Amino acid sequence: MSPLRLALHVLAALLILIGFIWMGQGSGHFPYPASSFMIDQSPWILYGAVLAVAGVVGLVLLRRR
Repeated sequence: MSPLRLALHVLAALLILIGFIWMGQGSGHFPYPASSFMIDQSPWILYGAVLAVAGVVGLVLLRRR
């Protein structure tokens, strides 16, 4: 695997992880840090879902080639 493909796989995985963190903070299930402006703010659930889906799409596209 080339270094670029590896970096893109890592980036896609990070997008998924960050998306789930954002969804957890937006829903109040992951209130860390306690002073975060994202906690219990429903728009962050949507933003996180979009980011996680983008990561999954990236992984699917990388696996197909």
